[in-house]
Amino acid sequence: MIIDMKPEVQLDTNYYKVEDIKNLSEHTFVLSLPKSRFEFVAGQHISLSISGDYQSREYSIYSAEKGENLQVLVKEVEGGYFSPKLKHLKVGDMVEIHGPFGKFGLDEKRKDSHKHVFIASGTGIAPFHSIVESYLGLDYHLIHGVRYVEEGYDREEYADERFTLCTSRDKNGDFNGRVTDYLKITEFDKDTCFYLCGNSDMIFDSMEILSDKGFGRENVNVEVYF
Repeated sequence: MIIDMKPEVQLDTNYYKVEDIKNLSEHTFVLSLPKSRFEFVAGQHISLSISGDYQSREYSIYSAEKGENLQVLVKEVEGGYFSPKLKHLKVGDMVEIHGPFGKFGLDEKRKDSHKHVFIASGTGIAPFHSIVESYLGLDYHLIHGVRYVEEGYDREEYADERFTLCTSRDKNGDFNGRVTDYLKITEFDKDTCFYLCGNSDMIFDSMEILSDKGFGRENVNVEVYF
């Protein structure tokens, strides 16, 4: 790992140089920063701003707890103010981060006794990528809802039998339809923990479906992503 700033300066200022930008689709990319001594729990998020800009946005951490870099998954919002600026960052540009924040993450008490079902829409997959990369050998199933198959970000990093891509506008995914359509027809073991991250409509609809299947709020962890 290349550190462009002295560690003690890195810790004192919260400023980081962009090390890499990996494009996953036309509008979605992974922003990589030097990790330095930044510590977090998989599932948490950071506040990110561009040096010299007065606005900031919150992004779930995409990288593993012990990963070489601190990464966030970003989708450029058409007509938005902040994400297009991130899209135009270059290696060496400066950003400022604060955090980590939040308590969303794996239920440690049930880590080995339960199956963990991660339900995401769009870039809401970010915290689950971090969790899967951080807890190797975890008994999980990741259900990702997108419009088109090319939005199945880093799909190849998950075991095929543990990943279901639901595509609502093409038939090239594992399931043609919304995440909620898939949940309605799927049976889950009673010893299952559910984790939801994505837009509020998906989350509320999914919680209702899971409730009808007999899973109470104590079985469901929620992070409203946007």
